[in-house]
Amino acid sequence: MDGVKQVDILVVGGGPAASTFARLIDSRRYRVLVLDGQTPKNAKPCGGLLAPDAQKALARFELTLPKDVLVDPQIFAVKTVDVKAGIVRYYPRAYINLDRYRFDQWLLELVPDTVEVIKGHCRSLKRADGGFLAEYQQANGAVQTLRARYVVGGDGANSIVRNTFFPGCPMHRYVAIQQWFAGGDSNPFYSCVFDPDTSDSCSWSIYKDSFFIFGGAFAPKNCRENFEKQKQKLAAFGFRFGEPIKTEACQVLRPHSLKSFCTGGDGVFLIGEAAGFISPSSLEGISSAIKSGMWLSMCLNENEDTAHKTYRRRTRDMRLRLLAKCVKRPFMYQPFLRKLAMKSGLQSISIVKGEKA
Repeated sequence: MDGVKQVDILVVGGGPAASTFARLIDSRRYRVLVLDGQTPKNAKPCGGLLAPDAQKALARFELTLPKDVLVDPQIFAVKTVDVKAGIVRYYPRAYINLDRYRFDQWLLELVPDTVEVIKGHCRSLKRADGGFLAEYQQANGAVQTLRARYVVGGDGANSIVRNTFFPGCPMHRYVAIQQWFAGGDSNPFYSCVFDPDTSDSCSWSIYKDSFFIFGGAFAPKNCRENFEKQKQKLAAFGFRFGEPIKTEACQVLRPHSLKSFCTGGDGVFLIGEAAGFISPSSLEGISSAIKSGMWLSMCLNENEDTAHKTYRRRTRDMRLRLLAKCVKRPFMYQPFLRKLAMKSGLQSISIVKGEKA
């Protein structure tokens, strides 16, 4: 097609799954283009904590985090609040506190120069002449069209790739709402909040340098109203909210059955949260994103003719592990079981309070 850019693989998305795939795919064999839609103004709303599983996934590649990705304070424990039961517990956790946008951009910087990375977002996708046509808008506003042999969807929960080619996959969907506030706190713990009256998922608070962030995952219906109700309830637990500097929101998925996972088919591959690879208990998805990007690159590097079959097979154990976390979920989200677990104090830390020097 005259005037239409041609590539072998179009990667939609610029998060950990997409950047890992782009870094490891054989770019001498495939012409690869990554379409990264994130900018500082529309970065993914995220608590921005690197969990142990994600740390292990990075360590597998001998990667260490640069200093400019990290933010203060670092996390040794999580303050867990059960609003309805009125219980607060502290549990040891080894998270790394980071700037999520800078983290994603750092991973993209590791992608070799032989892979083209464009800032922009995909507007439409369709099959055409044995391949795919994609229309995308660049950061400068220019609209372009390209043709690809394969499409890789690494574009998160509201994936245009998944929604276009696999719209029927069942999945529980939430709206994650997050607000930023100025000012810090003398006791800047990371908090995990449970309030079954406003959400059957969880909320979080985190401090990042001079900012306090509060967010949560809510059912789409009345999500903003329930978000505000939860903030009001948290005043009784010492939370103080002023005027937000900014409010951001995005879609979050929660798998609940094997049918929730979709790895793709017929020239389309899904990785990361676009494939449903996210923990149904903690909503952590970076570790699965990195692993799925790695496995897909390996499958295409080995044999593109059998890549769909081998990719699905290699992600089988991960899908089963994520589904097994549905067993853990009731102990976190079912009010009675959570109350029993928290009242027991099992694995919790006793906090010693005293005057500071």
